[in-house]
Amino acid sequence: MALEVIIADITTLQVDAIVNAANERLRGGGGVDGAIHRAAGPQLLEACRQYAHCATGEVRVTPGFRLPAKHVIHAVGPVWRDGREGEDELLASAYRNALLAAESLAAQSIAFPAISTGIYGFPRERAAQIAVRETGNWLAAGRSPTRIILVAFDAEAEAVLKAQLS
Repeated sequence: MALEVIIADITTLQVDAIVNAANERLRGGGGVDGAIHRAAGPQLLEACRQYAHCATGEVRVTPGFRLPAKHVIHAVGPVWRDGREGEDELLASAYRNALLAAESLAAQSIAFPAISTGIYGFPRERAAQIAVRETGNWLAAGRSPTRIILVAFDAEAEAVLKAQLS
C-alpha cells in the first residue's frame, strides 16, 4: 500500500488508471483535461460522447486509448464559490467515486491530478487536505487500488501535498 506525491505529466504515467479533472460535459477543455484529451487522441472524445452529462462529484470511465494508462476516470470536481456551497463534500465525493471506479476495474494503481485547483479555483491547501484524507482512508481500509499517486503540476503544488502527508 502506497500513497505517493510526485511532480509529473499525468499523461505519461504507467498506471492502470489516471483521473481526469473533467467538466460536466466531458468534452475536453483546458489544463489537465485538455492535456489528457490531446495525449489520448480523438478516440477519447468519441468515447466521452456516449455520456450526455456527469454531475459534480461523480465519475465516468473510458479507455485510455493512446495513453500508457489503461483507463481514464473522468471526475468532475466543484467550482469554488465560497466554501459554503458543499464544495468540500463534492470534491471528496469525486475522489471516492474515482477510487470506487478504479476498484471496479480491478486497477492496482491510480494517479490523480489536483482536482478543481486550476480554473475551478479550489484553494490548493484545502483541496490537498481532502485528497490526502480520502486516498489515505482508502488505503487504510485495505482496498484496491493499493498504489495511489497524487500528481503535482509544479514544485509549489508538490510542497502543498507533501505538507498534508506529514
